Amino acid sequence: MLTITQALHDQIVAHARADHPDEACGVIAGPAGSGRPERFIPMLNAARSPTFYEFDSTDLLKLYREMDDRDEEPVVIYHSHTATEAYPSRTDISYANEPGAHYVLVSTAECGNDEGPVQFRSFRIVDGEVTEEEVEVVEAYGNAG
Repeated sequence: MLTITQALHDQIVAHARADHPDEACGVIAGPAGSGRPERFIPMLNAARSPTFYEFDSTDLLKLYREMDDRDEEPVVIYHSHTATEAYPSRTDISYANEPGAHYVLVSTAECGNDEGPVQFRSFRIVDGEVTEEEVEVVEAYGNAG
């Protein structure tokens, strides 16, 4: 299960709406080993495409060095689908290389960049196997890890 704060959930949705009709993408880092998403890091979709996302390789290298320096790891890797449901495509599955991460997909197909409802779903993708997981949105994290 992915437990995420309302603030982080809203930041992901806002990024997806802002980049529509192109796919938005980004990472939420957290303390290594905690499984707790804490630091929102919107990334530029280098592909600038409505059907595909790609992290810029220089930005990605910089991000991983920064997370390493801060003893963080990618807890959530997110992107949006602008014309289809929030479910990983074959391409998404083939590029999923963080087995410990939650892969969040937001679909803006129904609302574009307007205020309408979006689909917000989370998946685990390990060795090409996709498993949907429950998402719990909380106001704040409790003291337990």
